[in-house]
Amino acid sequence: MSGAQDTAGVAVRPPVLYLGTLVAGGLLDLVFPAPIPEFAFRLYVAGAVLVLGVGLLVACFRRFSAAGTNVPTWMPTTALVTSGPYGFSRNPIYLGLTLVYLALALGYGSLWPIVLLAPVLIVMRYGVIGREERYLEARFGDAYRAYCSSVRRWI
Repeated sequence: MSGAQDTAGVAVRPPVLYLGTLVAGGLLDLVFPAPIPEFAFRLYVAGAVLVLGVGLLVACFRRFSAAGTNVPTWMPTTALVTSGPYGFSRNPIYLGLTLVYLALALGYGSLWPIVLLAPVLIVMRYGVIGREERYLEARFGDAYRAYCSSVRRWI
């Protein structure tokens, strides 16, 4: 693999998908309010989930940096990362983005972003993760297949 074809060719950049959907949920809430039923410590739960998501993202970025490979989906993957957060999930960056998204939705207090998370996860599974998996299998072969057989896709 070389040149422009040496990427997964994902359908959408994941941060753009998550952020765009979060904004769309906020806009929907302005037109058709759908508040989350209030519960004790909602903001504390949102804060804890946010810290967990950001911590996971930081750990992943550090692991990629240590391996000398690229994080952005539009750039070639130069190394197979299988340790750290990648030892329990094949997609911890996307898990981290999902946690940050949920934390922000909880903090905002609207059901719309939470409802819209289902289509986001479908797009992620088929438009991003599926394409990345095919790319990584073609690039790393047996090493990637062995990794997939021992580590779950999400958690």
